Formats: sequence, structure tokens, C-alpha cells
Amino acid sequence: MQDTISRLIDRYDATGRYLDRDAIDSLKAYFATGTARIRAASLITANAASLVRQAGSRLFDEVPDLIRPGGNAYTTRRYAACLRDMDYYLRYATYALVAADSYVLDERVLQGLRETYNSLGVPIGPTVQGIQILKELCMELVGERAEWLQAPFDHMSRVLSEVNI
Repeated sequence: MQDTISRLIDRYDATGRYLDRDAIDSLKAYFATGTARIRAASLITANAASLVRQAGSRLFDEVPDLIRPGGNAYTTRRYAACLRDMDYYLRYATYALVAADSYVLDERVLQGLRETYNSLGVPIGPTVQGIQILKELCMELVGERAEWLQAPFDHMSRVLSEVNI
């Protein structure tokens, strides 16, 4: 997994250039939000089980067909799988939050998820809705509406929404 710093350095090293003003400004922005990102990740991690339960409850209240017979979260096994997936999204969002980079989401979550969800016929709309609920709950918990906090959730939602099922 790479973070903002290593990806920036790799990009400049590949072109044989010294860090310029844009690179330095990017590093300054990364460090300026570092403490807040670590604090947010700590809060989210400490409350992960509760956040996932709340997000699941809200999602199933908003889309009750998911837990009715024939729905994708019908049966205990499928319900548990849905909550497990929400926990994965939340955990990897915290990794991306600390790294200030969405690469880990692409590499470890989203690439394989496309094929899996396509093969299983999992509806993307409720998945994206669940991720957005997680984002809202995290913003409430952290007490922050900053772009850096929303970015991992929005990235997952955007990439998943591009999948045509």
C-alpha cells in the first residue's frame, strides 16, 4: 500500500525530476491534515462495529426489500454477508484516510469487487447507498465535514456506480 508521499515521490522519480512547488504544496497539505486524519481513523476504528450496525439498520429501513424474501440480504447468511462487506468498506476507507490516497481502495477492494458482484448479481445501488450512509455516520462521529474525510467513501461510490450490472 502506498500513501500520498510515496506515490508523489515515485511519480517524480519516474520522470527524473526534483520536487517542484506543486509537489511541495501537496506534501504540505498532506501533513497539515495528518493529525486530523489519524484522529478520525482512530475514532472510526474504535466505533466500527456500531457504525456498521447503524449503517445496516438505516440501509434496511430505507430499502426494506433487501431483507424481504427474494432480496439480496434475505436469510441470515446474506444479511451477515452484507454487514461483513460494509465492515470491509469502512476498514479500507480508514486505510485510505490515513494514507490520503485511494490506491488501496482500487487495489484491495474495488478491482475484485466488480467481478464478484457481477457474478453474484449483487445490486450496486444499495451497496453505494450503504457506503454513503457509512460516510454520513463517520462525519457525525468525527464532527468533521472535510473533503479528506469524505474522499474514500465518495471514491468507492463513484467507482462502483460506474459498474454497469
